[in-house]
Amino acid sequence: RFLPQLEPELRPGDRILVLGCGNSALSHDLHELGYTDVTSIDFSPACITAMRARYAHCPSLRWAVMDIRALAFPDASFDVVLEKGTLDVLMVEETDPWNVSPQAATSMRRVLAEVSRVLRPGGCFISITFAQPHFRKPHYAQEAFGWSLRHTTCGDGDAGAFHYFLYTMRKGQPLDPRDVALGRRLHQPPPPPAPPTLPAPVDDDEDYLLAIQL
Repeated sequence: RFLPQLEPELRPGDRILVLGCGNSALSHDLHELGYTDVTSIDFSPACITAMRARYAHCPSLRWAVMDIRALAFPDASFDVVLEKGTLDVLMVEETDPWNVSPQAATSMRRVLAEVSRVLRPGGCFISITFAQPHFRKPHYAQEAFGWSLRHTTCGDGDAGAFHYFLYTMRKGQPLDPRDVALGRRLHQPPPPPAPPTLPAPVDDDEDYLLAIQL
Protein backbone atom coordinates (compact mmCIF):
# COMPACT_ATOMS: atom_id res chain seq x y z
CA ARG A 1 0.00 0.00 0.00
CA PHE A 2 2.75 2.45 0.92
CA LEU A 3 5.49 1.20 -1.38
CA PRO A 4 4.55 3.25 -4.47
CA GLN A 5 5.02 6.41 -2.38
CA LEU A 6 8.23 5.15 -0.78
CA GLU A 7 10.13 3.92 -3.80
CA PRO A 8 10.89 7.35 -5.34
CA GLU A 9 12.85 8.15 -2.17
CA LEU A 10 14.85 4.90 -2.13
CA ARG A 11 17.97 3.89 -4.03
CA PRO A 12 19.48 0.44 -4.65
CA GLY A 13 21.90 -0.42 -1.88
CA ASP A 14 20.38 1.96 0.66
CA ARG A 15 20.94 1.06 4.29
CA ILE A 16 17.43 1.23 5.73
CA LEU A 17 16.32 1.39 9.37
CA VAL A 18 12.66 0.66 10.19
CA LEU A 19 11.52 2.10 13.54
CA GLY A 20 8.88 0.25 15.55
CA CYS A 21 8.42 -2.52 12.99
CA GLY A 22 5.75 -4.37 14.99
CA ASN A 23 4.32 -7.29 13.04
CA SER A 24 4.14 -5.34 9.77
CA ALA A 25 5.34 -6.99 6.56
CA LEU A 26 6.92 -3.72 5.40
CA SER A 27 10.51 -4.79 6.05
CA HIS A 28 9.99 -8.03 4.13
CA ASP A 29 8.23 -6.19 1.29
CA LEU A 30 11.24 -3.89 0.95
CA HIS A 31 13.49 -6.95 0.89
CA GLU A 32 11.40 -8.51 -1.89
CA LEU A 33 11.80 -5.33 -3.95
CA GLY A 34 15.57 -5.65 -3.75
CA TYR A 35 16.34 -3.49 -0.72
CA THR A 36 18.16 -6.16 1.24
CA ASP A 37 20.09 -3.99 3.72
CA VAL A 38 17.16 -3.53 6.12
CA THR A 39 17.40 -3.34 9.92
CA SER A 40 14.14 -3.40 11.87
CA ILE A 41 13.76 -2.54 15.55
CA ASP A 42 10.95 -2.70 18.09
CA PHE A 43 10.66 -2.22 21.85
CA SER A 44 8.96 -5.63 22.27
CA PRO A 45 11.24 -8.69 22.61
CA ALA A 46 8.28 -10.97 21.81
CA CYS A 47 7.62 -9.07 18.60
CA ILE A 48 11.24 -9.24 17.45
CA THR A 49 11.46 -12.96 18.27
CA ALA A 50 8.32 -13.61 16.21
CA MET A 51 9.50 -11.53 13.25
CA ARG A 52 12.93 -13.15 13.28
CA ALA A 53 11.28 -16.58 13.12
CA ARG A 54 8.73 -15.56 10.47
CA TYR A 55 11.39 -14.27 8.11
CA ALA A 56 14.16 -16.74 8.91
CA HIS A 57 14.29 -17.52 5.18
CA CYS A 58 15.63 -13.96 4.64
CA PRO A 59 18.87 -13.98 6.64
CA SER A 60 19.89 -10.54 5.34
CA LEU A 61 16.97 -8.97 7.24
CA ARG A 62 18.19 -7.88 10.67
CA TRP A 63 16.01 -7.54 13.77
CA ALA A 64 16.81 -5.96 17.13
CA VAL A 65 15.07 -5.04 20.37
CA MET A 66 15.68 -1.32 20.87
CA ASP A 67 14.24 1.89 22.30
CA ILE A 68 13.66 4.45 19.56
CA ARG A 69 14.67 7.18 22.04
CA ALA A 70 18.19 5.72 22.35
CA LEU A 71 19.32 4.09 19.12
CA ALA A 72 22.34 1.82 19.54
CA PHE A 73 23.90 2.73 16.19
CA PRO A 74 26.87 4.93 15.33
CA ASP A 75 26.36 8.35 13.76
CA ALA A 76 25.51 8.38 10.03
CA SER A 77 24.75 4.64 9.94
CA PHE A 78 21.78 4.73 7.56
CA ASP A 79 20.71 6.18 4.23
CA VAL A 80 17.02 5.93 5.09
CA VAL A 81 15.10 5.83 8.37
CA LEU A 82 11.47 4.82 8.01
CA GLU A 83 8.56 4.81 10.44
CA LYS A 84 4.90 3.98 9.94
CA GLY A 85 2.67 5.09 12.80
CA THR A 86 5.35 4.51 15.44
CA LEU A 87 5.63 8.16 16.45
CA ASP A 88 1.87 8.36 16.86
CA VAL A 89 2.27 6.30 20.04
CA LEU A 90 4.02 9.28 21.63
CA MET A 91 0.85 11.33 21.16
CA VAL A 92 -1.74 8.74 22.14
CA GLU A 93 -2.46 10.27 25.56
CA GLU A 94 -2.64 13.86 24.33
CA THR A 95 -6.13 15.32 24.71
CA ASP A 96 -5.51 18.53 22.75
CA PRO A 97 -3.43 18.16 19.55
CA TRP A 98 -3.23 21.96 19.26
CA ASN A 99 -1.48 22.19 22.64
CA VAL A 100 0.82 19.21 23.07
CA SER A 101 2.15 18.64 26.58
CA PRO A 102 5.82 19.42 27.26
CA GLN A 103 6.38 15.73 28.04
CA ALA A 104 5.10 14.57 24.65
CA ALA A 105 7.00 17.31 22.79
CA THR A 106 10.21 16.35 24.62
CA SER A 107 9.76 12.65 23.81
CA MET A 108 9.17 13.44 20.15
CA ARG A 109 12.21 15.69 20.01
CA ARG A 110 14.38 13.03 21.64
CA VAL A 111 13.39 10.42 19.04
CA LEU A 112 13.84 12.80 16.12
CA ALA A 113 17.25 13.88 17.38
CA GLU A 114 18.31 10.22 17.39
CA VAL A 115 16.95 9.76 13.87
CA SER A 116 18.91 12.78 12.68
CA ARG A 117 22.06 11.49 14.35
CA VAL A 118 22.00 8.08 12.64
CA LEU A 119 21.18 9.52 9.20
CA ARG A 120 24.07 10.08 6.84
CA PRO A 121 24.34 13.45 5.04
CA GLY A 122 21.95 13.36 2.11
CA GLY A 123 19.91 10.57 3.69
CA CYS A 124 16.21 10.83 4.37
CA PHE A 125 13.75 10.18 7.15
CA ILE A 126 10.31 9.07 5.98
CA SER A 127 7.31 9.21 8.32
CA ILE A 128 3.93 7.73 7.36
CA THR A 129 1.06 8.77 9.62
CA PHE A 130 -2.54 9.90 9.80
CA ALA A 131 -1.35 13.01 11.70
CA GLN A 132 -2.24 16.11 9.72
CA PRO A 133 0.44 18.66 8.78
CA HIS A 134 -0.73 21.40 11.17
CA PHE A 135 -0.24 18.95 14.06
CA ARG A 136 2.89 17.07 12.98
CA LYS A 137 4.99 19.51 10.95
CA PRO A 138 5.98 21.69 13.94
CA HIS A 139 7.72 18.67 15.50
CA TYR A 140 9.66 17.86 12.33
CA ALA A 141 10.46 21.49 11.44
CA GLN A 142 13.28 21.95 13.95
CA GLU A 143 16.50 23.53 12.68
CA ALA A 144 18.56 21.44 15.11
CA PHE A 145 17.82 18.28 13.10
CA GLY A 146 19.52 19.69 10.00
CA TRP A 147 17.00 18.53 7.43
CA SER A 148 14.42 19.84 5.00
CA LEU A 149 10.75 18.95 5.21
CA ARG A 150 8.02 18.24 2.72
CA HIS A 151 4.81 16.27 2.87
CA THR A 152 2.44 14.48 0.51
CA THR A 153 -1.21 13.64 1.08
CA CYS A 154 -1.97 10.04 0.13
CA GLY A 155 -5.15 8.02 -0.25
CA ASP A 156 -8.35 9.01 -2.03
CA GLY A 157 -10.56 9.38 1.04
CA ASP A 158 -13.36 7.47 -0.68
CA ALA A 159 -15.55 4.73 0.80
CA GLY A 160 -14.95 5.94 4.33
CA ALA A 161 -11.16 5.72 4.00
CA PHE A 162 -8.95 8.35 5.60
CA HIS A 163 -6.18 10.33 4.01
CA TYR A 164 -2.74 9.64 5.37
CA PHE A 165 0.40 11.71 5.06
CA LEU A 166 3.95 10.95 4.00
CA TYR A 167 6.57 13.32 5.44
CA THR A 168 10.07 13.31 3.96
CA MET A 169 13.00 14.95 5.73
CA ARG A 170 16.26 15.19 3.75
CA LYS A 171 19.42 15.50 5.88
CA GLY A 172 21.66 18.41 4.93
CA GLN A 173 19.03 20.43 3.09
CA PRO A 174 17.58 23.64 4.57
CA LEU A 175 14.11 24.09 5.97
CA ASP A 176 11.76 26.45 4.21
CA PRO A 177 11.56 29.71 6.21
CA ARG A 178 7.83 29.14 6.75
CA ASP A 179 8.58 25.76 8.31
CA VAL A 180 11.29 27.33 10.47
CA ALA A 181 8.71 29.74 11.86
CA LEU A 182 6.27 26.88 12.38
CA GLY A 183 8.85 24.89 14.32
CA ARG A 184 9.80 27.80 16.54
CA ARG A 185 6.21 28.29 17.65
CA LEU A 186 6.10 24.76 19.03
CA HIS A 187 8.37 25.63 21.95
CA GLN A 188 7.03 29.10 22.69
CA PRO A 189 5.02 29.44 25.91
CA PRO A 190 1.29 29.91 25.38
CA PRO A 191 0.07 33.52 25.59
CA PRO A 192 -1.34 34.58 28.97
CA PRO A 193 -5.12 34.46 29.24
CA ALA A 194 -6.90 37.69 28.43
CA PRO A 195 -8.20 39.61 31.46
CA PRO A 196 -11.96 39.34 32.01
CA THR A 197 -14.02 42.01 30.31
CA LEU A 198 -15.91 44.21 32.78
CA PRO A 199 -19.19 45.90 31.86
CA ALA A 200 -18.85 49.59 31.02
CA PRO A 201 -19.88 51.88 33.89
CA VAL A 202 -23.23 53.59 33.49
CA ASP A 203 -23.13 57.38 33.61
CA ASP A 204 -25.17 58.74 36.56
CA ASP A 205 -26.88 61.37 34.38
CA GLU A 206 -27.80 58.81 31.79
CA ASP A 207 -29.17 56.49 34.45
CA TYR A 208 -31.33 59.35 35.82
CA LEU A 209 -32.71 60.18 32.36
CA LEU A 210 -33.57 56.55 31.75
CA ALA A 211 -35.41 56.44 35.06
CA ILE A 212 -37.50 59.49 34.05
CA GLN A 213 -38.47 57.87 30.74
CA LEU A 214 -39.76 54.85 32.61
